[in-house]
Amino acid sequence: MSLAALPKVELHLHLEGAAPPGFIRGMAAEKRIDISGIFAEDGSYHVEDFDHFIQVYEAACTVLQSPEDFRRLTLAVLEQSAKHGVIYSETFLSPDFCGGGDVAAWRDYLAAIEEAAAEAEREFGITLRGIVTCIRHNGPDQAKRAALCAAETMGEFLTGFGMAGAEMVGRPRDFAWSFDAAREAGLRLTCHAGEWGGPDMVADTLRDLRVERIGHGIAAIRDEDLMLRLAGEGVVLEVCPGSNVALGAALSLETHPIADLREAGVPVTVSTDDPPFFHTDMTREFEGLARVFGWGETDFAELTRTALDAAFCDADTRARIAKKLEAAP
Repeated sequence: MSLAALPKVELHLHLEGAAPPGFIRGMAAEKRIDISGIFAEDGSYHVEDFDHFIQVYEAACTVLQSPEDFRRLTLAVLEQSAKHGVIYSETFLSPDFCGGGDVAAWRDYLAAIEEAAAEAEREFGITLRGIVTCIRHNGPDQAKRAALCAAETMGEFLTGFGMAGAEMVGRPRDFAWSFDAAREAGLRLTCHAGEWGGPDMVADTLRDLRVERIGHGIAAIRDEDLMLRLAGEGVVLEVCPGSNVALGAALSLETHPIADLREAGVPVTVSTDDPPFFHTDMTREFEGLARVFGWGETDFAELTRTALDAAFCDADTRARIAKKLEAAP
């Protein structure tokens, strides 16, 4: 079986960040919004570094202005994911971009996203679940609004809460209220950490936010005791190699720590993060890991099983996806 055809589970995908550039250009044209400066000559997104990436990302989001826009976006993203063998995906959703943190407005956006997810499951065979994500550089007060949106709308589709954005803004404890509120509502928890911050950021996130997964987490490689803790407690890292290399969090795929983390017993998974911004997809991620580390189908099956075990979904959904994996030739 080709790596493209392998069934895959992806846990770390930003919905807006997965928007194909052609989709965003088309929506900008419909609304007569000039964001031409965020594109390269070949029509792809132009990203120079992390700070510039945030600017380009947020500029692209200015054309997403209604629940219908997000319905169309969700369909476009899931169609692309399904083409690369993804059968189950979790996506980060921010109320900051969907109604500004107002619960009533957020309900309308979420309903449109859920509608599109159901249509995509029928059409493309891909199952989606949502993780409400506050944006770190928007501050703790805005994070509280996101947490309230999550708590008010959790259910079969919306199952988790997390935090993304500029990692070096504030400390994890600044956002403890939001994570406590989400936990008390019954949501599963993840948080970006250890992409730009050191291993201490990962350790502080575990201590102060009590999450069960870490987005990226690659800085853990620099602290043996932390790696032992991650391995011993089964804390899963949502690793995004292509993103890390594109933004400079890792110098190259050859020097990326994913293989060493896995060798140390840390549970790792593979995701694309914001795929069109970093010129990647799940097929390219698998191909790169196969080329550089010699990983084969058995390795990728193990990574996929780790991802499914860590997925924020109910037991029935997990069992259904597991059967799809078992049925793959």
